[in-house]
Amino acid sequence: MINIEEILKVEPFSLNKYEKRDFLTRIINEISLHHYHKSISYKNMIDGLNVKLDGNVLLENIPFLPVRLFKLHDLYSVDKTEIIKTLTSSGTTGQAVSKIFLDRQTASIQTKVLTKIVSSILGSKRLPMLIVDSDAIIKNRAMFSARGAGILGFSIFGTQLTYILDSEMNLLVDKLQEFVEKNKDQQIFIFGFTFMIWQHLINECKRLNLKFDLSKASIVHGGGWKKLISENITTIEFKNHLKEYLNISNVYDYYGMVEQTGSIYIECEHNHFHSPVYSDIIVRRPVDFSKADFNESGIIQLISLLPLSYPGHSILTEDEGIILGEDDCKCGRLGKYFKILGRLKNAEIRGCSDTYAESII
Repeated sequence: MINIEEILKVEPFSLNKYEKRDFLTRIINEISLHHYHKSISYKNMIDGLNVKLDGNVLLENIPFLPVRLFKLHDLYSVDKTEIIKTLTSSGTTGQAVSKIFLDRQTASIQTKVLTKIVSSILGSKRLPMLIVDSDAIIKNRAMFSARGAGILGFSIFGTQLTYILDSEMNLLVDKLQEFVEKNKDQQIFIFGFTFMIWQHLINECKRLNLKFDLSKASIVHGGGWKKLISENITTIEFKNHLKEYLNISNVYDYYGMVEQTGSIYIECEHNHFHSPVYSDIIVRRPVDFSKADFNESGIIQLISLLPLSYPGHSILTEDEGIILGEDDCKCGRLGKYFKILGRLKNAEIRGCSDTYAESII
């Protein structure tokens, strides 16, 4: 029996590598067996791989599913009547999208873990919140995209939820000015996807020669860098523009995907993504999928304790990255820290920002 409360009582960056390995290995084995017995599709794949799940598999030997499988098959480990929500990944026209099936238990633990991770940078108090998007994206609560799921997930940290783009993605300058004036003496939380912040907030401020004082704001963004990289926009330049036009210094990128909703990897003050205790990252060599060493690039595998209603607990992504170290980042957070190098060559565009960017080119 998977002990959800045991998972939730651990703070995000509180275990050293030995403690975390024991913690993750034990629970991920329980979760693997859960999916093996509850999902006939997962059982058939594991049997086809001739892997024996005996409850004592090493973390690096836990079988992984290619993330693209979620585009090709409906994978779930609960009765269909228990599914309360279906999330879909980002995808340009003509692309298949992943479908992720959530029951109440999985949706609940995802929300609670996301809260613990984000609270580690924002604090526990809900803050007035600016959302760099249109409220049209979240109209269908039963089935919506990764972009809508991201907005809805992060909105639990906010009050006075204020969307500053209209349905045509135009910046609502008056609405932004009103929000800034109303909350000028308060801490503020801003959320949006990377390219959309660049295209519809920063560039519009630049074009209209507008500047705002959001020095007390913290901004969390994510969802892909492909379009910005194609325009030669670096992370440093992105942050410099936020500082110049909005006077924002507290900027946190995050890495994550709809296939493991709730398991996010927050960027620290030293520009490193960090793996919390509820998840892990393994980098694999593309030639044989063997485990790569630290500071060696390869394909990213993500392990998460959160997916219980579908077998997404160990997936091989289509992203390339490097693990830089473990337990010794200068920010003080325990756990592995890493950087993303980008999408694998010939992999489909799938990030929320990148997909949106493709749709307007």
